Amino acid sequence: MDEQIKKLVRILQIQYWLFISLAIAYCAVYEIGWIEEGIYAGDVRLQYIWETIAILTTVILVPLSLKLFNIVMTKKIVKSSLQVAMRLYKRWNEIRLLMLAIVTFLNIYVYYTTLDNIGGLCALIGVTASIFCLPSEKKLKEELNITNTIEE
Repeated sequence: MDEQIKKLVRILQIQYWLFISLAIAYCAVYEIGWIEEGIYAGDVRLQYIWETIAILTTVILVPLSLKLFNIVMTKKIVKSSLQVAMRLYKRWNEIRLLMLAIVTFLNIYVYYTTLDNIGGLCALIGVTASIFCLPSEKKLKEELNITNTIEE
C-alpha cells in the first residue's frame, strides 16, 4: 500500500511542477518576444472586458477549486474504500489544479496583452492558491485518514 501511495504522490507532484513550469515558460515566451505583447493596451473597451473576465474568473474559480475539493473529500472520498478513495483523490486533485491553471494562464494572457497589473495580480493569486495543492505523502495520508503502519 505504501508503494501505491508513493506512486500517487509522485504523479501528483509531477503534475503540480508541470503546471508551475508551464506558467513560467508561458511568461518567458512573452518576455522573449515570441508572442506580441500589448495588443489590447490601446483599446480601452477590450482591455476592460479582458480585465473583467480575468477578475471574475479568479474570484469564482480560486475559492471554488479549494472549497469543492474539500466538500468532495468530506462527502465522498473519505467514505470510499482505500483504492477508490485514492483514485477519486487523484481525479479531484487534477480538477482542482486544472481550475487554478485556467486562472493562471488566462491571467498571464490578460497581463501581457493589456499591459496592466490586474492580470498579473490575478495570476499570482492563482499560483499562490496552488500552493495548497502541493502534494506530499504526509498530506495525502492525513486527508485520506490512512494510519502509517510502517514508521520511518
